[in-house]
Amino acid sequence: MVDHHPRFSPEPFPAEGRVACRVEYDGSAYKGWQLQPEASAPTVQGELERALSGVADRQVRVHCAGRTDAGVHGHAQIVHFDPGVSRSAKSWVMGTNGQLPRDIRVHWAERVPQTFHARYSALSRCYRYLIANTAVRPAVLARQLSWHRHPLDAERMHEAAQHLLGEQDFSAFRASTCQSSSPMRHVSEVKVSRADSVVVIEISANAFLHHMVRNIAGSLMAVGSGRQEPEWIVALLASRDRRLAADTAPADGLYLVDVVYPAEFGLPPTPKGLLDGMLQR
Repeated sequence: MVDHHPRFSPEPFPAEGRVACRVEYDGSAYKGWQLQPEASAPTVQGELERALSGVADRQVRVHCAGRTDAGVHGHAQIVHFDPGVSRSAKSWVMGTNGQLPRDIRVHWAERVPQTFHARYSALSRCYRYLIANTAVRPAVLARQLSWHRHPLDAERMHEAAQHLLGEQDFSAFRASTCQSSSPMRHVSEVKVSRADSVVVIEISANAFLHHMVRNIAGSLMAVGSGRQEPEWIVALLASRDRRLAADTAPADGLYLVDVVYPAEFGLPPTPKGLLDGMLQR
């Protein structure tokens, strides 16, 4: 039987160790993950560091697997930090959650070696984009779903998405503000499906460029609505010109749903989340 209510060990981790955590958040109220120069701008990183520092009674700085933009959500954001104090997994999870706002939660805390890095040790990341394909914009979950009024053909979108597989230059889906030194990324899997009135885009890659998923989603919706043919994606990739692709899709509906690391680190697998239950996929 699966234990849906894990019990966290009260045994303290050593002060000199490194700790990794899985963090879940609704990004609607935040200016993205990363700390902002303006102290008044709320960020997920800022809230998490404040809460962890309260448990540690000292300043804690975290490093994440992927810096999500304003309004983007995290089901399985992975972070690491060097605490410098001895605390138990129970303290890092329950104590931190007690000081966090209700739209951010830590799900587990694990000891990891100093060689672990939440960003650089990751093998792949998976994002999911949810589109309410309804005549009227939903009121419930309004900030957790994107919205497209006109009918979308999910099978046609899936056909187009297969052109994204492999190691390719994704300049056509790269934001002008992207600071990556290379536009090359390796997409290992991409699928588009429909769950009743919700169209689901899920894409896994070794890493992502700034706005890459939202730009891909916008272009796939252009295909799904019949404005473009599936082969248009091939032409966009070859052009390497962002101006030829569709508009960037809204942040609402975008989730970081999984990050994969080498088995040697022993991190817990990401469980099926509420998103899967709601979609009944």
